[in-house]
Formats: sequence, C-alpha cells, structure tokens
Amino acid sequence: MTPDQKDITVRPRLRLSVVRDTCIIATLIVLGLYAGANFLIPLAMALLVNVLIIALSDRVVALTRAPVWLANVAGVTVVLAGLFMIMYVLGSQATQFARSISTYENQFDGAVERVTGLVGNDVTTFIRDNLVSIDMSYVARVLLGSATSLLNQFFLISLYVAFLMAERLAFRKKIQLAAGNPVAAAEFSTMLDAISVSLQRYVGVKTLISLITATISYTVFRSLGLEYAETWAVLTFALNFIPSIGSIIAVFFPAMIALVQFETIIPFLVIVLGCGTIQFLIGNFLDPAMLGRSLNMSTFLVILALTFWTTVWGLIGAFLSVPLTVCILIVFSHIPALRPVAVLMSLDGRLGEDNSQAAAS
Repeated sequence: MTPDQKDITVRPRLRLSVVRDTCIIATLIVLGLYAGANFLIPLAMALLVNVLIIALSDRVVALTRAPVWLANVAGVTVVLAGLFMIMYVLGSQATQFARSISTYENQFDGAVERVTGLVGNDVTTFIRDNLVSIDMSYVARVLLGSATSLLNQFFLISLYVAFLMAERLAFRKKIQLAAGNPVAAAEFSTMLDAISVSLQRYVGVKTLISLITATISYTVFRSLGLEYAETWAVLTFALNFIPSIGSIIAVFFPAMIALVQFETIIPFLVIVLGCGTIQFLIGNFLDPAMLGRSLNMSTFLVILALTFWTTVWGLIGAFLSVPLTVCILIVFSHIPALRPVAVLMSLDGRLGEDNSQAAAS
C-alpha cells in the first residue's frame, strides 16, 4: 500500500450523523431566535447600548482623567438621553404621519405628472404602475411602528443597561471562577475583549457618521420646508446603521414626500442629488476610512446577514445585523473546529490574531 493510499484510508470522512445533528441544532437556534424575539431583541439592544456607553466612558476617562464612576454616569446619561430623544421624536410623530399619509396618496397623481416632463412617459408609466400599488400607509406603520414599539421597551432596555453597568467590573472575576481553568478563562476573556473592541469601534464610528449625515440632511430638509423634517432626520440617523440599503431608504422617503408636498420638482431634485451625494460620499469614503478593515467582514456576508436577521427579527434585526454577525465571527475564530468557517466569513481570510501578527512583523 502506497503512502497516498494510507492517507486516503486514515483521512476522516464527514459522517451523515454530524451533518444531521448540525442541521438540527441550526434549525433549533433559528426557531429559538424567532420565537424568543420579544425577549432577545431588548436584550440585544441593551448589550449594544452598553457597548456604546463603555466606549464613551472610556473616552471621557482618557480625555479628562475623570473618575471611572463619574465617566460611567456621564456615558449612561448621554447615551440613554439620546436614545430616548430618538424614540420620542419617532413615536410622537408616528400617529400624525400615519393619519396624513392618505393626503399624500391623493396628491400622488399630480406628482407623477410633474415627473413626466423630467424623465419621459415610459419611466412615468413604470413609476405609476409600480408605486401606486404600494400601500404607503402600511409602509409608514411598519417603519414608525417599530420605533413606537421600541419606545415602549425603552425602560426595559434601560433596566438591562443599569445592571450590565453595575456588574461590569465583577463580570471578569466571575468568568475566572466559572472557568476553573486559568487557560480557558484567559481564552474566554480574550474573546470577549475582541468582541468589545470591535463593537465599540463599529458602534462609535457609525454613531458619529450617522450623526453627521443626519445633521446635514436635517439642514437640507429645514431649508426646503419639508414636513416632518425631524422625523426624516432621525430616520436618516437610524437607517445609516442598516448596511447597503439603509442610505437608499433614508433618501427615498423624504424625496417622495417632497415630490408630493411641493408644486415644483426642485425640492425633490435637491434631496435626491444633494442628500444622495452626501450619502454616497460618506458611505464610500468617510465610513471605510474611519472603520478601516477592523470588522474584516465579507461584503457578501454583510448582505446575507442583513437578509437573515431582517427575516428573523424584522426591522430591528436589520439594525443589529452587522454587530451580531461580528460577534458570531469572533466567536467562531476562537473555536478551533469553527475557525475555517470564520475564515470564509472574513473579508481577506485573516482573522484578528493573524492581522495582529502581520502588523507586528
């Protein structure tokens, strides 16, 4: 028997039972995520808010040398106040906008006629045939209803955040006691540190970029006199957390409202060209420059994660798709059996430790 034949005989084969068990476990996880959405979504939001608070408090300590407890209080106050204001603006105007959406639907035919001279009859016919069939009131209820539901869960999220912050320092000690093995405890702590650093960078940078985009867009909306300018600015801020399609939606809705509200097509063009250009420049230049390759996620994986989490958790899942997938990628990279999967999920095949070693060399 040749050496090659020996290698073939001793090479482990993928057993049908392993595939079966993997499919069963994956199915149960997906069903659990779907069935437990009411419990898991506030918890996931609280963990993400907690990461943002930690990032902000650490920055306050680094800049001002303030005590840790004071920085934590400042971080909690700023983040929760900002989150409450976002939810309040969306929730308070949700009912009013849903009631007035029928008025916009009645004015839609006149808006389509104004587009005819700009794009031609063929494109206008396509717009009329496809957009008229869309139930705009349903779309408004879905988008703004999610924000209202989140407003109702704000106090639950705040409660989670309070306890997470209270146990921030004691958590590492509990990890060491629970692991028992110092090596396992160190490995688990390393994994949590990698997750925390990646999430802090992502949430911090995306929050800053979304705030800049929303501020510029709000200035444009107010200068044009667009109705519900605050709502569209807040939605612009929130939708920028949704990869790829979020910026498109953030321009589409205020542009459609401007097309219906105003007698001329100029405000519509200003929003499409002005805000669309801002979204393009920020999304393709500022965002990659500030985030860099720290997330190291495949572009296809980003779209796949967006589709999966939106299917499982709806609109909130779209917001959480990238952070949740980053956590999964980092966890897989620290499990030897799942490390090949993490390599396939990454952008360039290098994981966190590989990038660190390459930078050191």
